[in-house]
Amino acid sequence: MDKLLAARQCLRDSLEKSKSVASHIDETKSTLQKINKNLPLLSTELRSTYTRKSTLCAIREHADRAFGPVAAVLKIYDSVRGLELSLMAGPTGGDIVGYLSVVKQLEEALVFLSDNCGLAVQWMEDMVKLLDENVMADDKYILNVKKSLRILLEMKAMEAHARLNGGLLTESLNKVELGFRQLVKDNPRNSQVQTIIERLKANDRLENCMTIFVDARSSNARAALQELNLSYLEIEISESDSIQKFEEHTIQWGKHMEFAVKHILQPECELCKSVFEKFGLESSLGCFAKITAQSGFLELLGFGTRVTEAKKDAIKLLKLLDIFAILDNLRVDFNTLFGSKACLEIQHLTRDLIKRVVDGACEIFKELSLQVEVQRYNMMPPSDGSVPRLVTFVTNYCLMLLKDEYRLKLSQVLSIHQIWHTKKTHKGILREEFRNILNSLEVNLETWSKTFEDTALSYFFLMNNYIHLYEFLQGTVFGDVMGEKLLSGYKQKIRNYAESYLKNSWGKLPTILSEDDLILFSPGRTSTQELVKKRLREFNDTFEEIYKNQSEWVVTDNALREKACQLIVHAVIPTYRSYIHNYSYLVEYGSSPSKYVKYSASSLEAMLNSLFLFQPNITKFARSNSSKSNHLMGKLRNVVANQFRVVPITT
Repeated sequence: MDKLLAARQCLRDSLEKSKSVASHIDETKSTLQKINKNLPLLSTELRSTYTRKSTLCAIREHADRAFGPVAAVLKIYDSVRGLELSLMAGPTGGDIVGYLSVVKQLEEALVFLSDNCGLAVQWMEDMVKLLDENVMADDKYILNVKKSLRILLEMKAMEAHARLNGGLLTESLNKVELGFRQLVKDNPRNSQVQTIIERLKANDRLENCMTIFVDARSSNARAALQELNLSYLEIEISESDSIQKFEEHTIQWGKHMEFAVKHILQPECELCKSVFEKFGLESSLGCFAKITAQSGFLELLGFGTRVTEAKKDAIKLLKLLDIFAILDNLRVDFNTLFGSKACLEIQHLTRDLIKRVVDGACEIFKELSLQVEVQRYNMMPPSDGSVPRLVTFVTNYCLMLLKDEYRLKLSQVLSIHQIWHTKKTHKGILREEFRNILNSLEVNLETWSKTFEDTALSYFFLMNNYIHLYEFLQGTVFGDVMGEKLLSGYKQKIRNYAESYLKNSWGKLPTILSEDDLILFSPGRTSTQELVKKRLREFNDTFEEIYKNQSEWVVTDNALREKACQLIVHAVIPTYRSYIHNYSYLVEYGSSPSKYVKYSASSLEAMLNSLFLFQPNITKFARSNSSKSNHLMGKLRNVVANQFRVVPITT
């Protein structure tokens, strides 16, 4: 029972609790319904609060990130302002390297400033965007942020502004260029030069460097050339001017060309390579080409071209060969210095000059035989039977052309000309042209010999001239070139003309003193005496007539004169001495013996040896291998420069 009573009580308590719980549930339901009604508003409020918090966090994050770059910007900006004061003053005491170091610091500072401004600007722009999107943001705060952004953008543009005309960096680099100009002019091999160029190149000023370098170095080169006294470059030369007027100038020109190439342009070329080759071969070669053009060297080279325009004559050939020798001696230097594409103008000028020299020299040389032929009817032989000036000139001229200083160059010129026009060479062309000249000269001699009325003088003239030719050729380079066959032919002609000369003059004397018929008479008989007297009178008359005529005749070379006299002595004296020895006694004891024996053999020999001594008023030419070529050149000029002029040949 007790247990049942206890259970009943328990159930009653549980029921009461259930009623109480049900009452609370009813109250909670009412509360939950109220909460459920207010829940959307609460959700909206919480979401707004979270958004504001997120925005503020983002702004703070951007501000924190912008702070570092902005702080760096402010420090760099202060540095830039400090550098600006130093750079505005320019290099101190000409210390261009120290100044360049400050310029480099400015460049680095500006780059660093621009980079840091860029970072700060990015964060600041994001902040502005966030603030603009936040309706609760403070307008004043937003304005301050935007102002800061604008200042940062201005600082970021400082590098670009510094590089504009009038900008700090531009003006500083301009001052560096001024210092570079002076350094290049005074001390271009200074190692600072490379440092300056590298800095300027880094600022896209390599072209400026090259222009400054070219201006400074070409100015120095031009001043060095002007020290050589190049006033002759102003002289006008026309086709009517004789090259002799410019002979001294041409000699000077050769020396000046060598000096300009070896002592002015070659060092400048080496300098260009040492300074600019690091920045490219084209840069160094381009600078050198411009220095050469602006130094005045092209005008110097052009003088050689103008000389080739002078009047054609034999002397011009020698001067053209001189010019060729000058250019040939400088050929290796020209190829080394001016072989690049940058020097095309110099190459064209040089090729044109060489072509003018080669063509002009070959034209004159190949026309020499024709010019000798032209003189055949333009001049008469000397009345004294001597060697005409033309013959003397031609032999001396040919000998000069065959001296080492001209022969090799003439051979080169002829070979080059042949290759240009026929694509092949002919080794015998030099000998062939000289043979043509001598052939024309020989025909002239034969033609002129026929103008003499005196047959003996005609043969004397030929003998005299062929002896001259033979002696001039024998033992000389001229003779070696022409060969032994020509010399043998000349010797034979000399013998033939000598025989004919003697036969028609002195050869008559021995026949007068013939002993024929004298042996038929007994010694001492009157008829024998009369015959001896007659023959001696005839001998004396003939001798005196011939001697009188030929005492006016001339052999200009003393050695040749002695040979000619000995030839006559051998033809006359032996016969005369024998005749006097055998028959003079027949007249010695008669009346007036001196009428018949006027001359002793020795006096007659002395008279014959004195023949041909008279010297005409012309310059005497003598073959001398040791004579100076310029001395011979002077003689040639003075005697025949105007007489033997190359003129167009009419066919």
